[in-house]
This record gives sequence, structure tokens and C-alpha cells, in this order.
Amino acid sequence: MSSASNWLEGARPHTWANAFAPVVAGTGAAAAVGGAHAGRALLALIVAWALIVGVNYANDYSDGIRGTDDDRTGPARLTGGGLAKPEHVKMAAFAAFAMAGVAGIALSLWANAWWFILIGALCIAGAWFYTGGKNPYGYRGLGEVAVFVFFGLVAVLGTQFTQAGRISWTGLALAVGVGGMSAGVNLVNNIRDIDSDKAAGKITLAVRLGDARARAVFTALAMAPVALTLGIAFGSWAANFGLVYLVLALKAVRIVGGGAQGRALIPVLGLTGRAMLLWAVIEAVAVALV
Repeated sequence: MSSASNWLEGARPHTWANAFAPVVAGTGAAAAVGGAHAGRALLALIVAWALIVGVNYANDYSDGIRGTDDDRTGPARLTGGGLAKPEHVKMAAFAAFAMAGVAGIALSLWANAWWFILIGALCIAGAWFYTGGKNPYGYRGLGEVAVFVFFGLVAVLGTQFTQAGRISWTGLALAVGVGGMSAGVNLVNNIRDIDSDKAAGKITLAVRLGDARARAVFTALAMAPVALTLGIAFGSWAANFGLVYLVLALKAVRIVGGGAQGRALIPVLGLTGRAMLLWAVIEAVAVALV
């Protein structure tokens, strides 16, 4: 019998920063153009959080039934670890997607942007087909691209647009920074599982690049907000305070660059997520105060 703690671990709380950071950044970008709205920000947060939980359960289910998680070095999975029935994990994923859908429809109608419902449907489809379906794109090295697009560009700019009715260059810079670090979280997770994924036929970006190049790409993604911060600072000098995120990011880079393997890479997920959220919060406050 699975416990509440098993289900919580299956939802992978260490990845939730990937949902919180883009909404914070997008709300700050909206405030910078005079359009922040607390109610719509809350709905956007529900959408993003439900999507990240849904995709985590969906990955657990799909990888589990394929046998991809049979030789896993990371945290135990509900399906692959035999902690829950596969159909129950699948139901949990679709329940989360349903929550995201309801909140997304409400947000789209409140913002008078009905076409955002179509974007939301695309996000849910992207979450499921990452590892689900007959030809999951996550098994073709496109997972990080999808994370960058959905939890970076779409999440940040969508949050800004549904509050302010427009997007800005500042919003785009924040979207690129958040999306890059979010993709970095996904990449380091796949670096950890290169050997087992390769054996299972899961050709992730890390598998395609190889260990050394994948680690170099992670470093580039983790350091990208430095240049973006300096650019944002032209409009708001306080944005430079966002560089404090390096305290966490550099620690993550040292672990990955130092050649850590297996379970030794697990802390990097949380470090990178917290660094991303810290950067998003500081930059959001900085641009909102312009």
C-alpha cells in the first residue's frame, strides 16, 4: 500500500520551483508595465503547479510501464517501484491535468483571451506526450526544449499577458532565464540516468550529447541568467541584486562539473530549482519597482 509520503514524493516537490518561478517572474514583468493582478497571478500559479504535478505523475506512470525505471538511481517511483498501481498513478496525473485545465479556462476567460485555452490544451498534451504515447518526444532528446518552451516562454509570457494584456522585452528576458534554468533541472536529472536510460532505449538529450557535453550545457544554462540580469539592469539597476542566485547556482555547477554521478547529483535538482526561484523573485521585485 502506498502512503501519503509516497504520493508526495511521486509529485516531486523538488521540481515545483519550475512552476513557481515563471509565475513570479511573469507577475513582476506585468507589474513593470502597470498590469499586475493578484487574482490572475493566483490562477496562473494553480495552472503551473498542477501541470508540474501532472507531468511528474505522468512520467512516473509512462516510464514505469515501459520498464525505464527498473534500474533507477534516483528517488523511488510509484509505478516502477511497485508502490502504487499504474492505473492509480495515471488517474492522479489526469486529475492534476484537469485541475490545470479548469484553472486555465477560468484565467483565459477572466483575461478576455479565450485563445489561451488552446495554448493550455497544447501544454497539457505536451505534458502527457513527454513520456506518454507510442512515440514520446522525451525519448527523442526533446525534453529540455519542451521544458524551456512550456515552463519558460509560455509560462512567464503567458502570466504577463493574462495580467497586463501585453508582453515586453523584460518579460522575454525573464522567460529565457527561467526557461533555461528549468531546462537545466531536467537535464541534470537525465545526466544522472544516462546509463539506465540508454539501456532502456530512452534517448534523452543527455544520452545524445554524452556525459561531458551534457554537463557543459548544464553549466551554460545555469549561468545564462548572469547576462540576462545585466541586460535587465539597464532598465532597473536593482536587477543586479539577482546575481545573488549564483551562491546556489555555482554550487550546483561545481557538483555537476566535478563529475558527480548517480545519487550525488540528486541535490543539484533542488539547488538549481532554488537558484531559479531566487533569481525570479529578485528580478520580479526589481522590475516591478521601476
